[in-house]
Amino acid sequence: MVAPGDDLAGLIADALEQAGDRLADGDVLVVAQKVVSKAEGRLVRLTDVVPTPDAKAIAERAGKDPAVVTVVMAEAAEVMRVVPGVVITRHRAGHVLANSGVDASNALPGGNHVVLWPEDPDRSARGLRTALQARFGVRIAVIVSDSLGRAWRLGTIGTAIGSAGLKPLRDRRGEPDLFGRRMEATLIAVADEIASAASLVLGEAAEAVPAAIVRGAVFDADEDAGIGAILRPIAQDLFR
Repeated sequence: MVAPGDDLAGLIADALEQAGDRLADGDVLVVAQKVVSKAEGRLVRLTDVVPTPDAKAIAERAGKDPAVVTVVMAEAAEVMRVVPGVVITRHRAGHVLANSGVDASNALPGGNHVVLWPEDPDRSARGLRTALQARFGVRIAVIVSDSLGRAWRLGTIGTAIGSAGLKPLRDRRGEPDLFGRRMEATLIAVADEIASAASLVLGEAAEAVPAAIVRGAVFDADEDAGIGAILRPIAQDLFR
């Protein structure tokens, strides 16, 4: 039960040591967005929210709480679609998703709060990486992940929303296939693939597992890259 102000890196490191484990060179630590946000105090009490007129109008179309929609819109760079039950937005960090990532599950007891994404998920990943590398004397990568839906497919999948220590994309253009034909368009979303693998362990409900180590994954180390490289530019939007 992570609370605002908690030392999340310290909690993870202590839990590893208590389990008789430790991080190793080349590990990728995938951390659930929810605990990152809670540690950073990204919680909003809905009774403190004054719904805006625009939020009230969208809430009526979506059948949602106007206070929640007010928070959703404050986190959004753009509201893209509104349908019953969901508001699709482009988050100010660039990701397209439902409800700007605003979520009430596993927030605080009582059901009166929602959790927002970290202010800067890449910065959150960098902070965790720096602290854990210093604690264990290793070189690792860190991914902050959330469960997002996908266009034209049902169900959510673990998705990287912040990263540090790895290139989120692996460019395989120019490499030969089995028959020597050079690949022309293959970009592998490595950060998302690792996040989705970890989500099988992290779970979605009462598992209470906020972080997972992915060991043996193939990725390109990078000290400067963030998750922004994985986001398709708005100019390449194929659906508008």
